[in-house]
Amino acid sequence: MAQLHKSSGKRTKLSLSLDLLVERWWRLVATSPFTIKNQALPWDNIRLPQAVKPLHYDLLIHPNLTSLDFTGFVQIQLEVLQETSAIILHSKDLHISKAELVESGRTHPLQVLELPSNQQVALLSSDVIVKGRQCAVSLTFAANLSETFHGFYKSTYRTRNGDVRVLASTQFEPTSARSAFPCFDEPAFKANFSIRIRREARHVALSNMPRTVELPDGILEDHFDTSVKMSTYLVAFLVSDFVSISKTSLHGVKISVYTEPEKISQAEFALDAAVKLLDFYEDYFDIPYPLPKQDLAAIPDFQVGAMENWGLTTYRESALLFDPTKSSASEKLGITMIIAHELAHQWFGNLVTMQWWNDLWLNEGFAKFMEFVSVSVTHPELQVEDIFLDKCFSAMEVDALSSSHPVSTHVENPTQIEEMFDDVSYEKGACVLNMLQDFLSADAFKNGIVRYLRRYSYKNTVTSDLWNSLTNVSLCERISLHGDRVIRYSWHNLMADDKLDVQGMMDTWTLQEGFPLISVEVKGREVRLSQERYLKSAESSKTSGFLWHIPLTYMTSKSSTVHRFLLTTKTDVLYLPGEVDWIKFNVDMNGYYIVHYEAGGWDTLTDLLQRNHMALSSNDRASLISSIFQLVSIGEVPLDKALDLSLYLSKERHIMPVMQGFSELVPLYKLMEKRDMEDLEKQMKGYIVNLFRDLIDLQSWTNDGSVSERRLRSYLLLFACVRGYQPCVDKATALFVKWKKSNGTMSLPSDVSLAVYFVGARSPEGWDFLFETYRHSLYTSLKFQIKAALTSSPLTEKLRWIMEQSLEGDVVKTQDLPSVLVSVSKNPKGYKHAWDFLRANWDRLVKKFELGSQTIANIVTEVTGSYSTKEMLEEVRSFFSSKLEGTGMELRCVQQALENIEENIRWTDKNLPLLKAWLDRQGSLQRE
Repeated sequence: MAQLHKSSGKRTKLSLSLDLLVERWWRLVATSPFTIKNQALPWDNIRLPQAVKPLHYDLLIHPNLTSLDFTGFVQIQLEVLQETSAIILHSKDLHISKAELVESGRTHPLQVLELPSNQQVALLSSDVIVKGRQCAVSLTFAANLSETFHGFYKSTYRTRNGDVRVLASTQFEPTSARSAFPCFDEPAFKANFSIRIRREARHVALSNMPRTVELPDGILEDHFDTSVKMSTYLVAFLVSDFVSISKTSLHGVKISVYTEPEKISQAEFALDAAVKLLDFYEDYFDIPYPLPKQDLAAIPDFQVGAMENWGLTTYRESALLFDPTKSSASEKLGITMIIAHELAHQWFGNLVTMQWWNDLWLNEGFAKFMEFVSVSVTHPELQVEDIFLDKCFSAMEVDALSSSHPVSTHVENPTQIEEMFDDVSYEKGACVLNMLQDFLSADAFKNGIVRYLRRYSYKNTVTSDLWNSLTNVSLCERISLHGDRVIRYSWHNLMADDKLDVQGMMDTWTLQEGFPLISVEVKGREVRLSQERYLKSAESSKTSGFLWHIPLTYMTSKSSTVHRFLLTTKTDVLYLPGEVDWIKFNVDMNGYYIVHYEAGGWDTLTDLLQRNHMALSSNDRASLISSIFQLVSIGEVPLDKALDLSLYLSKERHIMPVMQGFSELVPLYKLMEKRDMEDLEKQMKGYIVNLFRDLIDLQSWTNDGSVSERRLRSYLLLFACVRGYQPCVDKATALFVKWKKSNGTMSLPSDVSLAVYFVGARSPEGWDFLFETYRHSLYTSLKFQIKAALTSSPLTEKLRWIMEQSLEGDVVKTQDLPSVLVSVSKNPKGYKHAWDFLRANWDRLVKKFELGSQTIANIVTEVTGSYSTKEMLEEVRSFFSSKLEGTGMELRCVQQALENIEENIRWTDKNLPLLKAWLDRQGSLQRE
């Protein structure tokens, strides 16, 4: 994309100069063809001017699913805010054949100027459009259905009989409504929409609102009720042959799930979950859901997990469809969380929308946070408390890099906007909100966000509007229930009637990137505290000048009370009532920071975990594991101390610390895979298997137990099979032989089937049988598990073949290419092929999956994530440096990938000798 001019922010001056430019332009183009392309517009800003605003869209769309194109007509009612002769709006890849201005009952032709680099058109009038009046523009247009996953695009599915069916669906967020109809495609330009869709009788049409009229005449035309006021990115329509099941919520909303006809039996769980969740949100927010219906549609081709279009949420099939005999506990949890996320958006994002994409976190961070609030109440059996911490760890991985960005950060063009859909906006946003709720109390926080939603319904907001809704909160001692623990909170340095400056505190978390490292030194009753930015790179210029207002929490060996201390300076001191054996900060890791225990503090906590690890909560144990290995990365703690702490994991039985242990230990041998260090790699794998051997041996090959126990079982047995632990390999092999002999009809326990398929995919015959099962199955869960097994095979020719198949998109859908590519890159036999494939197909990837998208970011960072040599660093840098401007080195994901490789090089060069010595020592101790 060409370099774009930035706005000066002086809207009035720019808008006045617009009219002078229009006059000159009109003289030049008055005798030109109707539409002129590739000429400079009378507006050089990528953001739209404020001269007019849309009030209402009357939109007609007529897709042809045979010729794979569509025609359309839109009339946009406008309010004129400033005198102008030009109306600037968005249009991308649309052929506009007619444009007219309707004013005071008269119709005037409009000249259309196009500038594809800005994805805008200018509609030029020969007469001045007077301020204060209402008028309308009418546009007739046509385009091809998109071959990507954005805009109004083609999707297909194959029936059991092998027939291919075509449908057309939309994905407009963030900037693709403009490729389906000309519009003011910025979130602040809210309007009402009246949508009509023409279709054949064999299809059904859906949109945001209920359908009210059908006009039979060969081609049917569906008229949908006028929508509530909303942003263009929330508009949606779908034309397909789907069928549905429906229920009515307690509050009277009709909820329906739409799928391919042969998959409707897999829709029941999603329907029940949606009913419960929508009722919960209406009660929690005390604000009625404003539409009469909520449709959930499973789209066969879908890039992301789901999209919150108001009244018509769309999902990838794996994010919506569930079969109790084939779907695992993890899939059940994931589906519920995604539905909870999209329905939370009906309030956070749809009812109240961010003013601009720089504050995307107001949508996504809140929806991610509300997933956990809602599911913990509506589906307590899913034990969501065991996964929230993982979201914070994921955010910190990105936020620890110098290429990170503030939660609220400046963006302009579509690529920069796409890049905002990352772990910082989602996971960090949720973690910061969780920290604030813990700080204020759940009731005070809830009251504040309800006040925010009511105050700004159908409006747009900036981050400070949220903080203003949470002001005047008094701090007080309170009691809350955490699981089976009653916790008393008390303040160390604040009075009960102190008023909190929410904005002053939270600006430090949303307007600067990164997160703090708190160093703690205990001397008798005195606890010395200091804060600095945690940063993996050695750039000191990136750590100075950072200061957070940090709501510290801590517990000690002498008291179960959770004490609080608000740290607002670089250093401070707190005083304990008496000396303690140990102190643990960031209780349950509700705060978005990590802690370094100086002067023997880590030795004390390691000893506590070895003697009585149950003295700390599972979240506290997981946070200690995470923190100590993060401190190894920046040289604050030697590797052997972190490994000493990990020894306690042989006694651990809870999912969160166990999974965090794997998260820290497995990447160590993954680094060795890329350096051909077979002996040390084997030693490290052996240590991990031995560490968890007792826990692995305790697992049954069933679906028994709680959801957390089942999720843990699934991971442990898969890990054991991947690492060649013979008892597990033998059991999985026997099950695969029986399953294959039954021609795939034998029912395997869904939580262990992935381990079984993994072992089966190691032979050519097993791989081929699995692929044929994948090809013919209508069960999304089964296809997901088999695909994961196929890409984990050591058969390199098969790995290259399945990547090519995914790119072609016939049998393995192109929507699955990113996960196929990443999975192959994790495979020790496939990582070189994955990198070669990325390089050979980079241009096709960014065209299909959108430049700047989280999909592209994941491909880049995951495929290169374990490289740890200078040769590979130079190879990655050289490749992306060779790409066109804007498609290579400028991408944030490329900067992150390079930083990660540099960190891997530093880590391995420094720590591999220590690791070998420690593993040798452990081997000697075991032999003794």
